[in-house]
Amino acid sequence: MNVQHQNLWTGRVRSAPRSASTHWVLTCAPVTMVTSCDRTSAPVCVTIPDREPIKLCGGLSPGLMETNSSTVKLDYHTDDKGQSRGWSLDYRTQRVQCPVPGRVANGRVTPVLTEYFYRDYLHVRCDQGYKLMMEGEEIQSFFTMCVSSGRWHLSLPECHIIDCGEPEPLLNGAVTVLSGFQNQYRSVVQYHCNQPFYSPLGGVNVTFRCDADRQWRSTHDVISSPTCLPVCGQPTKLISGYQRIIGGSNAPHKTIPWQVMLSVGSGRGGGMVIADRWILTAAHVLVANGATVPPEDVRIYMGHNDVKTLKDTPVNASSLYIHPGYKNPDLLNYNNDIALMKLDQPITFDSSVMPLCLPAEGATYDTGVMGLVSGFGITINRGREVLTNRLKYVQLPVVDQETCSSSLSSIRRTRSDVPNLTENMFCAGVPEGSKDSCQGDSGSAFTLRENGRFYAAGIVSWGIECGKRGTYGVYTRVSNYLPWINNTIQNN
Repeated sequence: MNVQHQNLWTGRVRSAPRSASTHWVLTCAPVTMVTSCDRTSAPVCVTIPDREPIKLCGGLSPGLMETNSSTVKLDYHTDDKGQSRGWSLDYRTQRVQCPVPGRVANGRVTPVLTEYFYRDYLHVRCDQGYKLMMEGEEIQSFFTMCVSSGRWHLSLPECHIIDCGEPEPLLNGAVTVLSGFQNQYRSVVQYHCNQPFYSPLGGVNVTFRCDADRQWRSTHDVISSPTCLPVCGQPTKLISGYQRIIGGSNAPHKTIPWQVMLSVGSGRGGGMVIADRWILTAAHVLVANGATVPPEDVRIYMGHNDVKTLKDTPVNASSLYIHPGYKNPDLLNYNNDIALMKLDQPITFDSSVMPLCLPAEGATYDTGVMGLVSGFGITINRGREVLTNRLKYVQLPVVDQETCSSSLSSIRRTRSDVPNLTENMFCAGVPEGSKDSCQGDSGSAFTLRENGRFYAAGIVSWGIECGKRGTYGVYTRVSNYLPWINNTIQNN
């Protein structure tokens, strides 16, 4: 309160808080508003901000005067005789009060009080899984203050449920919503793979939940991200009977989906799909005159059993990897006859193209066990050797290593062009001949089946003639090269 006076004889002012949150309620004397006052009743001028000054004089109180202001100015004037009897004033203050705020759905308003006054603060926090929103925009925090007008300086925000956005798409799979709406908090989705060509990592379809941090979290303790792994060695159709390649029957479509036909220069070879970007074949198919052929000279075909149809959809290799131990300048040393080709684009597997499994560590090659060999190589047609236009297959037994070595020794007595048999090779065939792989089949797979899955036990490598009595086909023993295969794939 500001009191200004001249010759102030008497007056009474009770102290008041200096807080700007107060307003004044005054009781004054005199009471009569006049334009002039006698000597016994000097005028008092009351000035309230933003109002016209009020002049008071007389002997009676004017009653309550509510100022709604934190400051009031009083001017009291007397004449030079000092005959005025003065004035008295009583006042009281009242804090500005704001309305009790309403509720915020899915949120909390704090502090919770019965009354809110000037300069009180309110904070709003959303429940877990909800976000603060004002005028369509998300805000990180919110508070509002009770101002002198008796209002909150900001209206309360809203709490909207969060969403985690679209779940990541799954390569070779899809996602299904199990519960929730529009990917909102606590929504649950499940990833599943395109079976039977892909299976989920860990063998289970993984579910993910939208968490409060706006991330999709796996409900599985071990699997943190969904992954679809190719299913290997399980064609959607099986061959019911087995014939021979030379003069044998055509392979039904989709029964040998890992089969690859290679065209290298003017020659033909085979291979097998073992991963979405990797083909396994024989090293000698990709080596000419002691050097690896350029990748662009290799044309790769897969997905069909008919050569004419195959050639409509070639696949390109980006790089070739010959086993470093393969040295065969005179075509008499087929040791380490194994190679890998990396494709420039990954394959999406279906019933026409599926990978072949690799053998387990320590896989055995028991004598007499029957394996399946396939290829687009030479076959017999009306007594003539011709390149087939259809994929052929034959079932052959694994031959005892000593028996195979003895047969080669017998042939070596009359021929000098017989390669050596090593522990990195095995033989397959029948002593009476007529069943064998042949030229053009090189690089194709000799497969064994275990627990319902076919795996690459061998690679067609070399032989003495084709289907001749007393001779056997020789195959690269794939199980001996698992470290090299895995390291090459992982490092490239």
